[in-house]
Amino acid sequence: MRLDKYLKVSRLIKRRTVANEACDAGRVSANGRPVKASYDVKPGDILEIQFGQRTVKLEVLAVAEAVRKDDASAMYREIG
Repeated sequence: MRLDKYLKVSRLIKRRTVANEACDAGRVSANGRPVKASYDVKPGDILEIQFGQRTVKLEVLAVAEAVRKDDASAMYREIG
C-alpha cells in the first residue's frame, strides 16, 4: 500500500493530499531515510512523522485497505 494512503487509512493524517504534501516536504521517513508518497508500506517498517516540533515514531503492524475508525490504531504501535 502507498505511504500516503496508509497514513490516511490509519488516521495518522486526516487527508491523503495532506499526507502527500508531508511526504514531498521530507517530513516522513521510513526505516531511517526520507521517502516519497509512493513508498510501499510493509508490516515491520519503522515510520517517523514530523508534526511541527513533535516527531512521532511508530512501527507498522498491519496494512489494510479499509478500516473502521475504532480499529485504525491497531494498524501501528508508537515507539518511545
